[in-house]
Amino acid sequence: MALLALLFSPFAMALAIPISLTLYYILPYFTTYRRINKVPGPFSAKFSNIWIGLSARSGQKYAAVDWAHRQYGKVVRIGFNHVSIADETALNIVYGHGNGFLKDHYYEAFVARTPGMFNVRDRGEHTRKRKIISHAFSPKSVAAFEQHMAANLQRWVNQLDQIAFSGVGEGKNIDGYSRYNAMPWFSYLAFDIIGDLAFGSPFGMVEKGKDETEVQLIPDGPISYCPAVEVLNRRGEVSSTLGLLPTLRPIAKYLPDPFFTKGVAAVENLTGIAVAAVGSRLDAAEKGVIDTRNDILSRLLQAKDANCQPMGRTELIAEALTQLIAGSDTISNTACAVFYWILHGERCAPGTIVSRLQRELDDAASSNSGIMSYSQVRELPFLRRCIDEGMRLHSTSAIGLPRIVADNGGGVRFGEFYFPPGTVLSVPSYTVHHMQEIWGDDVEEFKPDRWLNLTARQKMGFNPFSYGPRACVGQNVAIMELQLIIGTLFHRYDFVLYQQFMESHEGFSKKPKDCYAGIRLRSRD
Repeated sequence: MALLALLFSPFAMALAIPISLTLYYILPYFTTYRRINKVPGPFSAKFSNIWIGLSARSGQKYAAVDWAHRQYGKVVRIGFNHVSIADETALNIVYGHGNGFLKDHYYEAFVARTPGMFNVRDRGEHTRKRKIISHAFSPKSVAAFEQHMAANLQRWVNQLDQIAFSGVGEGKNIDGYSRYNAMPWFSYLAFDIIGDLAFGSPFGMVEKGKDETEVQLIPDGPISYCPAVEVLNRRGEVSSTLGLLPTLRPIAKYLPDPFFTKGVAAVENLTGIAVAAVGSRLDAAEKGVIDTRNDILSRLLQAKDANCQPMGRTELIAEALTQLIAGSDTISNTACAVFYWILHGERCAPGTIVSRLQRELDDAASSNSGIMSYSQVRELPFLRRCIDEGMRLHSTSAIGLPRIVADNGGGVRFGEFYFPPGTVLSVPSYTVHHMQEIWGDDVEEFKPDRWLNLTARQKMGFNPFSYGPRACVGQNVAIMELQLIIGTLFHRYDFVLYQQFMESHEGFSKKPKDCYAGIRLRSRD
């Protein structure tokens, strides 16, 4: 009894806490992970993922990792078993074909019910999924998507015309511009387009001018409504954080921090959006109704794997959800960022950006056309250089996507460092895109003409859609959509930028917080 009393005494309990922390955090530093102990980095990151997890919790992981590289060098330890390599040659090492690396357990935090191609970790399953889904993004399929993009783009232009004519917020300025926040409107358009492509109909955000869509938490269950853009943002933030702090995942919904409770609810609501949007199309297909639409979901419904088996309902919902996330959040964030950087570049060097872009667009289309067609914008070189430069500076996919070194016996070396099997490696796109030694002294300036004479390092380092066998399968659709959006905007309107800086917040992707600008219809006198 005396022994039990001693073991459960306040002194013993107080002593147990530091002992437990030492065994949990510090002991592995000297044992399991000792072979990466020479890698420099923030002190706390040597023992746990708390440093990087808190950076994700604040929405500034990309900035924290970038700071660490500027402080410690190209190779930095950002977690107890996670090393970030800011070097373009590491892209092939970490993400290249045939290296056998697996996606890290980080991705498991993004699985709602069934893994999709984005978050599935098994190589064989990913290969199976990619073969099926790549059919939906064949050149023939992509060409058929334009009609759906055009219809939504026309509705968007109609709304922007109203803003330009009537003014919103502060109304018209004395120079004839209407002040508005462009960021939400990019989100409304991107959600409606991907709704049309992946689910069969737009969400109606553009027409409503509001972040709202239907949710169905279970098939055939009741319909409710939620703010989809907000839900997607919360889902990215909480999943990114829990992916880095996996011990919190089982208890996240019970934590007093609303960041976690609301984030976990957002994961379910986002899945509910896919369930509601996909349900009617799947029900019709199961009843034998012939689907005449040419969109992503119709391609997935028709596709079969190597054993001639189609996707089941749960897998279709998971893949449609993947397309919803990839086709809305990343497109809206990138389009807004490119828009901002074009206007910022013009403000810094008047007469060098917008006038050139508008001349190129005017030469490609008639002056009275409402929206641009893909045939008009596809081969416009200055437009494409503006988009690429905007993607470099903003880096929507800013984080280093984590991969586990393959357990093939050899590990991998980079420079003076050796990383044994099981080590987590990543290459931070934002940092590589902002390295002066790669891009020059003007690295922070918007200069589209740098793309006329790219060096080998710049070509290798530009990584907006990831790299290797898990690179974005829909990148051709993304570029097409960006060309249509940015081309239509600067062909139809004049803009003035009202904010000095564009702040960003990172979930899985990096999102501009706001983008206040003035808009007016172009005068063609």
